[in-house]
Amino acid sequence: MSFNIVLVEPEIPPNTGSIARLCGATDTTLHLVHPLGFKTDDKHLKRAGLDYWEFVKIIHWDNFDQFLQAQDETKLFFLTTKTKTKYTEAEFKTGDFFIFGKETKGLPEDVLRLYEDRCLTLPMINKNIRSLNLAMTAGIVLYEAIRQCE
Repeated sequence: MSFNIVLVEPEIPPNTGSIARLCGATDTTLHLVHPLGFKTDDKHLKRAGLDYWEFVKIIHWDNFDQFLQAQDETKLFFLTTKTKTKYTEAEFKTGDFFIFGKETKGLPEDVLRLYEDRCLTLPMINKNIRSLNLAMTAGIVLYEAIRQCE
């Protein structure tokens, strides 16, 4: 069983490091879409992944358009706060891609409109909280996909 986590222009090294560790633990491929808001040798990035980097398959993409053009859109799921469709309503299959935007802005509005039927969210019970941390959200969605495919 294999999945893909895609970080589009991530900005916070510890989030990416934590997600890389998650990917290593689950044999999930991590896709990093440039430009990144940090250097991949950043000490915070390395520390968050601890000594697991050798177990993480990472694919770098020059930009989001390049990534999108190379994919089967039926395998793509876009995580956003700007939809009502809960991640638990989706049916995941091995090989799916879970796409997350940059921490401060999320995914581009035009992409969300284009793939409106592929957008998912994690509902916030306390409406005063906009969203969870990126790494936590990635873990929740990924483990739901793993659960569905076991």
